[in-house]
Amino acid sequence: MKKPTRREFLTTAVASGATVANVTMLTRASGNPSSRDSDEVQARYELLDKALSQPVLKKHLFSSPIIIQSLELLEFNGSYLCRVRSEDGTEGLSVAHSTMATLFPIFQRCLRSFFIGQDARELDLILEKVYTYQFNFRYNGLALGLPLATIEFAILDMLGKMADKPMAELIGEIHNPEIGLYMATELRELPLEEHFARLKAEVATVDVQALKLRVGYAHAGTKDIHYPGIPGKSEKLVPMVREHYGDDFTLYADANGYYDVEGAVKMGRLLEEYNYGYFEEPVLYWHFEETKKVADALTIPIAHGEQDQSFYNFRWLLANDGIDIVEPDTYYSGGFIRSMRIALMGHAVGKPCVTHMSGGGLGFLYNALFVSALPNSFIHHEFKGFDTHVRYECPTSPLTIVNGKMKVPTGPGLGVVIDPEFVAKHKAM
Repeated sequence: MKKPTRREFLTTAVASGATVANVTMLTRASGNPSSRDSDEVQARYELLDKALSQPVLKKHLFSSPIIIQSLELLEFNGSYLCRVRSEDGTEGLSVAHSTMATLFPIFQRCLRSFFIGQDARELDLILEKVYTYQFNFRYNGLALGLPLATIEFAILDMLGKMADKPMAELIGEIHNPEIGLYMATELRELPLEEHFARLKAEVATVDVQALKLRVGYAHAGTKDIHYPGIPGKSEKLVPMVREHYGDDFTLYADANGYYDVEGAVKMGRLLEEYNYGYFEEPVLYWHFEETKKVADALTIPIAHGEQDQSFYNFRWLLANDGIDIVEPDTYYSGGFIRSMRIALMGHAVGKPCVTHMSGGGLGFLYNALFVSALPNSFIHHEFKGFDTHVRYECPTSPLTIVNGKMKVPTGPGLGVVIDPEFVAKHKAM
């Protein structure tokens, strides 16, 4: 039997729902580039640069300047909200990621002052220039991305209320009023049988037909620098999960950068054997050449991007065909606009976007809104549950999962009403 190419494998994986079929797919570069291959890489760079140069925010929706008068970080018992107010008194709110408990000094000392007095219609440019303000790029990564996203979400909520449009419609068209979801499971530190039992229990709580399991070992809670994980566990878990759920259930796998190239290729071939849909972050995310080596050796699509916030890094990987799926996290990447730039780079060269979802707070809601505007959405996107400490009402969607899909809210801004009493408990820092 002829082994499928990565292109054929990816086409099969997205055939039932992704929209990338209408995007021109460039041929892959080979391991030993010829002049033709070099021309194709250069053609990709040109497409990627064109995608990056396009504005994202629909500035034309706003006819006059919208000056940011105040920007506050509010806190109550470890819960953080961001409140922005324009000179005309319109407010926007966002719910911060739980890691704000560690990163609030960056919000307060490095970002807040830059936004006050700016015209919110220039959000594309603001999000670019804030990186050079006071050398903020030195904090690049999640340290800058999480507080920056918290600010951007609040501004987009404010602008959405002004335009009477959902946040997603400020950064694109609504391509996906419903989104497909997979259940994301953790549990890699558990013994095999306990992991398998817990995985089945978690998936049974939601109406999905897809899940992602963790392979390898990257448990962040141990201080034992010699602990190898549980040898051989993942090699047993991969077939167990497939055999339990059958061929009609969609499975994905995430290594969180655990493997070296040799180990990743070995695991990837096992995932191919059991028809998994993609292999996420097989090696450390900043190891670009190694990521490409793994991709070149396998047919299973390689997903990348949860922890990578650099447009330059994505540009190299996409131009050199080192990944098949882009996977931004709207919190980690610094908000909707920066995440959309990553998605549009993928779209420019025929790659779909799968979003990573930050858990807690209203991560599931921000994720759903962003996915609704994706022109190159994959079949399924990450879901970790509806659990939240935030009290809110959603008038336009039940926010439930039926047959693996959830209706995206259509109300203005964030699309939900956060309980004023809940907000009032939070005090400015």
